Amino acid sequence: MTHVVIIGGGPGGYEAALVAAQLGGRVTLIERDGLGGASVLTDCVPSKTLIATAELMSEINDSGELGLRFGPAGDPSSTAAVRVDLAAVNQRVLGLARRQSADIDERLRREGVEIIAGTGRLDGPQRVIAATAYGEIVLDADVALLATGAHPRVLPDAVPDGERILTWTQLYGLTELPERLIVVGSGVTGAEFASAYDALGAEVVLVSSRDRVLPGEDADAARVLEDVFSRRGLTVMGKSRAAAVRRDGDRVTVTLTDGREVTGSHCLLAVGSIPNTDGLGLETAGVETDDRGNIRVDKVSRTTARWVYAAGDCTGVLMLASVAAMQGRIAMWHSLGDAVGPLDLASVSSNVFTAPEIATVGVSQQQVDAGEFGAVSVKLALKGNPRAKMQGVRDGFVKIFCLPVTGIVVGGVVVAPRASELIFPLAVAVAQRITVDQLAQDFTVYPSISGSLSEAARRLHGHDQLLRNP
Repeated sequence: MTHVVIIGGGPGGYEAALVAAQLGGRVTLIERDGLGGASVLTDCVPSKTLIATAELMSEINDSGELGLRFGPAGDPSSTAAVRVDLAAVNQRVLGLARRQSADIDERLRREGVEIIAGTGRLDGPQRVIAATAYGEIVLDADVALLATGAHPRVLPDAVPDGERILTWTQLYGLTELPERLIVVGSGVTGAEFASAYDALGAEVVLVSSRDRVLPGEDADAARVLEDVFSRRGLTVMGKSRAAAVRRDGDRVTVTLTDGREVTGSHCLLAVGSIPNTDGLGLETAGVETDDRGNIRVDKVSRTTARWVYAAGDCTGVLMLASVAAMQGRIAMWHSLGDAVGPLDLASVSSNVFTAPEIATVGVSQQQVDAGEFGAVSVKLALKGNPRAKMQGVRDGFVKIFCLPVTGIVVGGVVVAPRASELIFPLAVAVAQRITVDQLAQDFTVYPSISGSLSEAARRLHGHDQLLRNP
């Protein structure tokens, strides 16, 4: 029986363990903090649970035009009817994360996976050492998978204290809503938490080193989000790089590289991640890393050591839980001799959980504008959609990219409430090479936001003409 040893119990690790067990392998999984890893315990699950509360607050705050009134009867100006109990919110957040971790643990044990609480490292060819509270365990491994994730990057002069200067893993210890939260970093994590805490009622300042928020996302989508931020009173400081953060009692001061200072009650550092690859014994096994410390892998998750595979954030391939899980599955399918195809990032869908959400799949506008990909597109604003009007939704759009002549759908963007759900039809279209004409001929519910996807596809009919006359 093939012995598979997995170091790390996040999505890349536990999904790999399930596949390996299904294929008849003997599976040992080593995890330090709890099954589910950072994704379940301190990252995706907690943050999106917090954001779910923020989404509801956004809907309440925007419900006036729908005829809803709060406060004493006859006092339409009252805004004090709804408040956030952050201690209760975070108690729910952490409780849900623990339950999710326990569910994963139970599932793995039911499938026959041996779980070791501790840390793991490679120790030369075909050998793994598990360091536990009771001593070291030597494991002979036919196959090893490294799925150790990443941890928040911090600035040399901005050391988190877990109380006022925080990383995103430390936010859930707050019991009171920050009076003024300074978010350093305008990528996905920074934008999500800025949007959430603004909706919950905190004053938020977002410090961005770039000229706009979400520099890695669709520019049209980023502009919509910036407009929403501005309308809601959230301050965005563009082209402003943080140099240091210091605490003085119950106040924090963020010093920018140009000498300006921003003061608040709390500071969230969202300036990227560092792969957890130190101390893994990579050199002893011949596993190479790149200049950022990410483990080098090929399209089937294999490292430069033939018996060692890697998955998830420690590879730096695409830092999404869905990609980590797929990398882990592919590693097991390949190593245990099952049918497998290489990782295809062209069909990966992703989502930014702001309000509104921003979901994307496939080819991007940036690739088209740079001439890297020949595609035509249509962008359709949601403000004309009947269901959007009923729900009071003004912000957002759908955008579809297709190939000229053939009309095959190669990408899309959705900016809307629940965009994470609405992107799925476009993800299927990209993966299955569906044409815009085929997409346009499928029925959608009326009225529905998804109706705009069908309408955008209809507008791409005659795409060869669009290419000649953009």
